Amino acid sequence: MVNLRSDNEAPVAPEIMAAITNVNNDSAPSYGADAVTAELSQKYSSLFEREVTVFPVITGTAANALALGHVTPSYGAIFCTEQAHVLVDECGAPGFYAGGAIMRTLPGADGKIAVEAFAEALSSYGAHGDHEARPAALTVSQATECGTLYQPDEISALAKIAGQHDMVLHMDGARFGNAVSALGCSPADITWRAGVDILSFGATKNGALAAEAVIIFRPDLGVEFGRQRMRGGHLLSKMRYLSVQLTAYIQDGLWLSLARRANDAARQLANGLSELRLVEICYPVETNALFVRFPEQMIKGLIEDGFLFHRWPGQQGMVRLMCPYTLSQQDIDLFLESAHRHLPGEAFTGT
Repeated sequence: MVNLRSDNEAPVAPEIMAAITNVNNDSAPSYGADAVTAELSQKYSSLFEREVTVFPVITGTAANALALGHVTPSYGAIFCTEQAHVLVDECGAPGFYAGGAIMRTLPGADGKIAVEAFAEALSSYGAHGDHEARPAALTVSQATECGTLYQPDEISALAKIAGQHDMVLHMDGARFGNAVSALGCSPADITWRAGVDILSFGATKNGALAAEAVIIFRPDLGVEFGRQRMRGGHLLSKMRYLSVQLTAYIQDGLWLSLARRANDAARQLANGLSELRLVEICYPVETNALFVRFPEQMIKGLIEDGFLFHRWPGQQGMVRLMCPYTLSQQDIDLFLESAHRHLPGEAFTGT
């Protein structure tokens, strides 16, 4: 069995599991008053090259919903893409934590918001006065739900428009490590330097057990966020077990090493599949996700051979192949061999 359903399903990285075990050796103050949690803001401030505030939470949905709920009033609007995880896969959580805020979608391509569309959506704001929901936040995903990447200048262009309308720019960084590794830039270059105000920093999809964080770049946005987290049920009693994952994750560049493995695996799969007729790679392969359109015969054959992946809802023949950091060269070779063998009209003799 080769699992390409989700990087969420991969095992915990040994370095992170060891860190959890190492912290499990004595009692410690609760609710984030422990020494490990106390060091997080300093460690992440060093990583991001400016002073930041770090609030650990358990899930990516919590990070997104608590962050967006904190910066959006109940009468506000949160702008996002049509594919955004906050819209499609979080059961209305951002609006719930904002007390009823609405979500508004923006068009674009390859999972990214079009700058012109964002500007156009806001161009007539105010025409209806108090009848309108106030544009409060723009959220972008890095990497996107299509596995693609925003370049720093693309983020800056969106941030400029958001700033003109006194909106907060939030980044869903569930696969932030994959993005930084692929872009070869510093974490600062695609966050606060580009105009991002608040980041949902993900680690679970890239080797952690259960560890995400809300990272706040603007000090004014951090005021009272601790209460927002408490009210949302994400102030853990034994916070050190969560915080130590976030510490081990960035120690000695582990997060980038794990992400690089996953990204490289996706590129190898894409290169092999691009050589097969009747196979369409739907989006640029820039991180660890491939969206591929296969003939139905190939999909059924791959499933029969034991490969696990998701058929993408509403897209005939499209599947998502999500590469975890654990995907081996043998796994890749077996998948490509099976895909070739089940291609309609092919007589495959093996390699």
